[in-house]
Amino acid sequence: MKTKTKIRTTILSGLIAIISGIQPVTAATDKLHMLTTGRTSQPIGHYEYCRKYRADCNIRTKNKNAPKLTRTRWKDLVDVNLHSNTVVRPVTDMEYYQVEELWTYPKDYGDCEDYVLMKRHMLMQRGWPASSLLVTVVRQANGDGHAVLTVRTDRADYILDNLEDKIKPWNETDYRYLKRQSIANSGHWSKISDNRRI
Repeated sequence: MKTKTKIRTTILSGLIAIISGIQPVTAATDKLHMLTTGRTSQPIGHYEYCRKYRADCNIRTKNKNAPKLTRTRWKDLVDVNLHSNTVVRPVTDMEYYQVEELWTYPKDYGDCEDYVLMKRHMLMQRGWPASSLLVTVVRQANGDGHAVLTVRTDRADYILDNLEDKIKPWNETDYRYLKRQSIANSGHWSKISDNRRI
């Protein structure tokens, strides 16, 4: 009896959604967006970056809705990701600057955080809100730390990565997601709940 009622409710919800033009929220849809579980520590590299670029780390956002993904915006993502991955040559901070960790805007050379900062800056110049462009710390399958740019949209959270030109939804990568910039405050960080089986 309970099963029949549940089926009727599901069908009715789907029909209402179709009539009103609203996409029903499903478990599959929920997985396209990361779940954060509150504030966490700021990476030391970002802390030092924020001392130099204070304005970029002091952006407050009241409207936390992800922007609509249009064809123009998708083209922005593809162009910026490919451009950055092509013009910047990968190098470690130790090799290039003789320091362990330095987050900065790259010119010809940079490491993963530098690519992320460059892509974030370029997309903001094209009108993307800071709250949708979040520096994100992940762990690679081999255990190494890495940084990518999470781009929040109404369809999914997409990943721009200097190790791959193809843009994927976050849940289609083999990274373990640890933390990212806060949507509400660009100087704060949020912990990511990543319970996927990779």
